[in-house]
Amino acid sequence: MSAAEFTTAIADPYRLGHRGPNLARGHGGGGPATKRVIVGYGFWLFLLSDIIIFACLFATYAVLADATAGGPKARDIFELDRVAWETACLLASSFLCGLATIAVAQRNQILTQAALVATGLTGLAFILLESSEFAALHAQGFGPTRSAFLTGFFTLVGCHGVHVTAGLLWLGTMMAQFYAKGFRPDIGRRFLCFSMFLHFLDVVWVAIFSLVYLVGTRL
Repeated sequence: MSAAEFTTAIADPYRLGHRGPNLARGHGGGGPATKRVIVGYGFWLFLLSDIIIFACLFATYAVLADATAGGPKARDIFELDRVAWETACLLASSFLCGLATIAVAQRNQILTQAALVATGLTGLAFILLESSEFAALHAQGFGPTRSAFLTGFFTLVGCHGVHVTAGLLWLGTMMAQFYAKGFRPDIGRRFLCFSMFLHFLDVVWVAIFSLVYLVGTRL
């Protein structure tokens, strides 16, 4: 490329047929992606595998929803008041995690720890409410072995509960790392993955609340 062509390309990089000077090689025009982008993209691939798992569980539940074997149907056992409290706790946990993200961006240790504690407490409240729901159903003889419908229900909702429990354990490690090591870039990337995981579980729960509980009590 001559000096005149180079000057024209820089002055009008969007002209028809222009490809621009070859200023960067290897990883596109802007060079390699940052670690934050790479980590976030990699974790999204992990979440996609979880999406496939939950999609299979939702499909299984939908097929088995009417297979009650003479036992109770969804409308006979679901308590929407309790489930509404569960939903409120989990959504509040996600909101508080968002506040923690803001505190992390500001590198404020006190606000970060306070927001994460509140996130954990509301998440724990969700787990306790869900555990009490399962215990009440089992006490009435409506355990996962009673019918195929209950097997599908306990598997789907229980799998989500296990994920939330794992998220609470992960939350504890994040609090310890922020306290002991501060706001290092690598810890910030781990927190990015954690927040993505928690918000993903909220989306799954909204689907469970809508398709399992609300639809189930209307059939």
